[in-house]
Amino acid sequence: MKTLIAALALCCVSSFAQAQSCTIQAGEKKLAGAAKTSFLTKCEKDATAACDKQAADRKLNGAAKTSFTTKCVKDSVGS
Repeated sequence: MKTLIAALALCCVSSFAQAQSCTIQAGEKKLAGAAKTSFLTKCEKDATAACDKQAADRKLNGAAKTSFTTKCVKDSVGS
């Protein structure tokens, strides 16, 4: 079980280390106000879809899927 958790954590970290978060992208594009809100909303929807697909590929269900998807989206969107 510990090996599975470690493998999932390593996979998540490596996949997100390559992509910039939505917040960083919005900053680089110098978005503000409604444009930033719209960009972040779309980015979050795209991240949710991608994370749901990753959870399905890993055959996660229930609490494991919810936990994975929540962390995945949070990491993708940034703070």
